[in-house]
Amino acid sequence: MGLKKLFFAIGTTLILACTTQKNNTGLSGSISGVYPRLAYYNDEGECGTGAVVPWAGSLWVITYGPHLPYGSSDKLYQITSGLEKIVRDESIGGTPANRMIHKESNQLFIGPYAISAEGNVRVIPYTVMPGRHTGNACHLTDPANKIYYGTMEEGFYEVDVNTLEVKELFRDGNVDRKPGEMAQEAALLPGAHGKGLYSGQGVLVYSNNGEATQEALHKFDVEAGSLSEWDGKEWKLVRRNQFVEVTGPGGIYGNSDPETDPIWATGWDHKSLLLGVRDATEGWSFYRLPKASHSYDGAHGWNTEWPRIRDIGTETQSDYLMTMHGMFWNFPGTFTAGTSAGIRPRSAYLKVIGDFTRWDNQLVFGCDDSAQREFLNKRKAKGNIEGPGQSNSNLWFTSVAIPDKLGPTTAGGAVWAREKVNADEYSEPFLFTGWPHRSSWIRNEGTTPVTVTYEADKNGNNEWSMLKSIELAAGESIHIDFSSSETGEWVRAKPDRPATLTLTFTYKDNDTRSTVPDKIFKGLADVGSESNLGGLLYGLGENRRALGVLANTTTDGEVWETGYYEMGEELKLERKEDITTADFIRDRFAIPHQVVEIEKGSVLVVDDKSRRWRLPLGEDAYSSLTDKGLLRICREVATERDLFSCHGTFYELPAENADGYAKIRPVATHHYRINDYASYRGMLILTGITPEEGKGNPHIIVSQDGKAAVWAGVIDDLWKLGRPRGKGGPWVDSDVKAQVASDPYLIGFYDQRELTLSHSSEKAVKISVEVDPTGNGDWMEYAVYTVEPGQQQRHQFSPSFQARWIRFISDTDTNVTTWLEYK
Repeated sequence: MGLKKLFFAIGTTLILACTTQKNNTGLSGSISGVYPRLAYYNDEGECGTGAVVPWAGSLWVITYGPHLPYGSSDKLYQITSGLEKIVRDESIGGTPANRMIHKESNQLFIGPYAISAEGNVRVIPYTVMPGRHTGNACHLTDPANKIYYGTMEEGFYEVDVNTLEVKELFRDGNVDRKPGEMAQEAALLPGAHGKGLYSGQGVLVYSNNGEATQEALHKFDVEAGSLSEWDGKEWKLVRRNQFVEVTGPGGIYGNSDPETDPIWATGWDHKSLLLGVRDATEGWSFYRLPKASHSYDGAHGWNTEWPRIRDIGTETQSDYLMTMHGMFWNFPGTFTAGTSAGIRPRSAYLKVIGDFTRWDNQLVFGCDDSAQREFLNKRKAKGNIEGPGQSNSNLWFTSVAIPDKLGPTTAGGAVWAREKVNADEYSEPFLFTGWPHRSSWIRNEGTTPVTVTYEADKNGNNEWSMLKSIELAAGESIHIDFSSSETGEWVRAKPDRPATLTLTFTYKDNDTRSTVPDKIFKGLADVGSESNLGGLLYGLGENRRALGVLANTTTDGEVWETGYYEMGEELKLERKEDITTADFIRDRFAIPHQVVEIEKGSVLVVDDKSRRWRLPLGEDAYSSLTDKGLLRICREVATERDLFSCHGTFYELPAENADGYAKIRPVATHHYRINDYASYRGMLILTGITPEEGKGNPHIIVSQDGKAAVWAGVIDDLWKLGRPRGKGGPWVDSDVKAQVASDPYLIGFYDQRELTLSHSSEKAVKISVEVDPTGNGDWMEYAVYTVEPGQQQRHQFSPSFQARWIRFISDTDTNVTTWLEYK
């Protein structure tokens, strides 16, 4: 049943109702909080949102291209209270992400622009202040008249807020770059790819989140990034890790008491998230938190734009929201080393968010949705698919409650990863509260026994008490479930003798989502549908700013092309006689075949590094559709990360340089026949529609002739499809060799998991079950089952169990089935 190339066919017989075209947005309407007409484009390889700030009665927005220290086609936008988008004539573009309100002069500094309280814009030319502006900070000695600018390549400037006169303090690395140097190299500080800038307590603090080496372009766990501070005379390295946000309770205004208010910094390494706080008396202290998503990893730092801590409260009540590695966090505005209680996970998200603010009693997220270049994010599962023809992104308007309403908060991270630890040396504190289920995996990597003691800081006041001690033999691994009575804001551990240890924490949410999709998906075609409308999608280039749809229809199981259509900001699907574009889509956006293998118990994926991974199966009908190349498997729908759609489950898939499939995360499972999907104007577009069933659903858009249709929403609507489910196993009636492990099989992020073991031997077989809690290859023994001949060994995993991958080892050459059900 190959695709029949009857382009612009007239006589196709369709069992479809003719549906009148409907404009789903109107002048003031939105789709899932996205106003298509507010989308912004540029002529660069990326169009991210650098900053969004309410000021002078409007919302001000800047966009950025990827590496443009001397300006670009990006714009300064003014969004009025009536949601009119004004492109400011003063725009000079670049790669800006800085923003600060200078109280004394009553001006907003955003990008290279200074905006008065009346909305008048002044510009600092890049000829005067070159670089990719990444942060502003209050001046150390003359805060009333001057501010600091910092750039991504370690350029630092002092700017007079009245005259906009610029004094160069340290030269931007782009100015004197030598031939052959990487674009992000700068000589002043270790690390690359600058991010945060803030001042207080007599210092200017600066962060960067990457490394300008060839090794960092491919590995996620090499040394990268730094946190540094300057006292007006000398720079000091605080810590050699990847850091992003640097801020304090004063946020966009700067700290109200610069002498005593804390400074906060967020970052990460390959083990877990990092949170630093600088206290006026104690100096820097550091904490660790779990990661919900690994798509932000990568030693080059490109996959992580500008995570923020922002006050989204009211004038009378502060409310700090932190974004970090795909999680919304509640952040206490009183956070110091002595008052560290109150950090809590809120929900997981999929959007790439560059900045956010509260405006008109809504949250407005500035996103990085659709990059033309796709940078290093290539993989064979995507085939030779092109990126969008033109970079574009948008704002996402939501209720103030949305940070509590998206994906489950299941997350994990390590304090030690095969590390040599001294006797009585404490790990850094790791967050210990905010989840209904908490556990730890620990392995003694050494050759001698060791006892590891866990301690808790119950109230976040840096007073510690013992939780429990664990004895581990050489090479032994142990899984610990913490009870509800074992409480504390933070947990830490120490060994009683020198040891090499791996210690991780895995925290699991109760996924209360239904298995029934939300009504917003009504009209998507069922996987078993014999009649539906599909199509290949392409965001057009050359400032056409429309979505191209090469439509097809399935009739009695046969697939036929029916025409080429385009959809603009009004979300009207209109037929076009454009054979050139249709041919381009057909050629460059064809769904690749055989990029995964469907086997009896799993979907086998062999990644670009030749690693083997197995994913659960969904409904049987997906197998033939996948084999025939009728369903898109993998595509980038948020900058530098992919959406992987396989056998009825959507997964978040990090780029290969962020460890790829090893850190894949299931988002939701469904029963729909989704032909293609793409990002457009900040929305997620799906094809595979049954128009008659979608009548009345504003997310379903159908052409006037009834031969083309799409679903429109946002990527974070996918959480509403239903919790992840699946079935299968790495061995199903498989002949196995003794002591040879099976391929890894995904078990993380699922609920209600049951294992059944059986074999064909005439004597008992011992089958070891090992799990990798991190995805880093940290295999730890979970259990060893003696399975009698002719019997089935069943095991129900506890609700608190959380690990990413599972595998099996038999002690005998035999035929084995390892069957898992995730309900």
